[in-house]
Amino acid sequence: MLFRFLFISFIFLLVEVYAFQALRTLLKNTWALRIYLGLSVLILAFILYSFSQFDRSVGQTRYTLFTLGLMLLVYLPKIVVTLVMLGEDVFRLLSGSVQYFVKSSTTGFLPERRKFISQIGLGLAAVPFLSLIYGMTVGKYNYKVIKQRIFFPDLPDAFDGFTITQISDVHSGSFDNPEKINYAIDLINEQEADMILFTGDIVNTHAKEMHPWIESFNRIKDFKFGKFSVLGNHDYGEYVTWSSPQDKEKNFEDIKNLYSEIGFELLLNENRFIAKDGQRIALVGVENWGRNFKQAGDLNKATKNLSETDFKILMSHDPSHWEYEVKKHPKNIHLTLSGHTHGLQFGIEIPGFLKWSPVQYIYKQWAGLYEEFGRYIYVNRGFGFHAYPGRVGIMPEITVIQLKKGEKLA
Repeated sequence: MLFRFLFISFIFLLVEVYAFQALRTLLKNTWALRIYLGLSVLILAFILYSFSQFDRSVGQTRYTLFTLGLMLLVYLPKIVVTLVMLGEDVFRLLSGSVQYFVKSSTTGFLPERRKFISQIGLGLAAVPFLSLIYGMTVGKYNYKVIKQRIFFPDLPDAFDGFTITQISDVHSGSFDNPEKINYAIDLINEQEADMILFTGDIVNTHAKEMHPWIESFNRIKDFKFGKFSVLGNHDYGEYVTWSSPQDKEKNFEDIKNLYSEIGFELLLNENRFIAKDGQRIALVGVENWGRNFKQAGDLNKATKNLSETDFKILMSHDPSHWEYEVKKHPKNIHLTLSGHTHGLQFGIEIPGFLKWSPVQYIYKQWAGLYEEFGRYIYVNRGFGFHAYPGRVGIMPEITVIQLKKGEKLA
């Protein structure tokens, strides 16, 4: 514990020293440097104090969201500056060594810092700084409707053209703008889909987080073929300390009831048949199953009465479930809908050209459509936000999936 504290303190000190060095190379005004140092000390003190006051019985709040956002806003740009300046110091050390030991220079061991390197470091630091500000002010509510058509040769004829709206990862405890949430609800209603599916995480931890937003989510219209949901990892209250097991269980029951309060039928390791024009498909819903999170999902139980030939759509919050259990399951799950990753709320997406996020090094399937063995998973990027109070490059998503009869087009 002591070693970890000392290591983190060293990193903070290193970052602050290099950031100050970069500014001092450019700024010659002593008062400006003093003001910078004073603000840096105050911000660091505020962040350390805020984290020291974190209450494990409460969990994430808007205050902790703000604190984490501030920490990223201040220190991510400083880390960029540090990497640039550290690179220059490595060059200075090598260059100085050559001059001193090989050429026997008498002008000094280390060359002076170059002003343009500091300018490059600060210029590069402006990119994450401005991006994070955008993410916290605009990006977190910059909802995108993403439409996806998927072809299945064995889709029942009656369901050719059937449309599904998917939302996921609401995290209502993070919301702070009713106008934006109502705008998103309007977008959902405008899609005119046949059915809507909600793939979990209605709150961050506590059922009460959703109470101010129930009226807004009750504005989601009735869909002809139903409104269904499953639980996400945050719906189990696993990330806080409870005063008693009874309180935790009551909160869990209250969270399950939230789904019905906004008009969704919650599927708990079970399935429903969706009938149309004398034909049917099976909708399967499992509880959360995550490689590194709660594993309450039971796919065998949820598909017990289904045959291999039934056309099946599975709702499973965590996409790692598809990777480890679903895609090779003998019951042949045609399409899985997941969420959970949020695309880390940070990345770069240029449709048809580039899709990158650090979360891809943790989850093989992290955003959009994937296919193996003729079986598909679609990972929704999330409706809300969690931890970092913003989104950079990976926008909040409302998905509209159209099922089509036939082979995949080239």
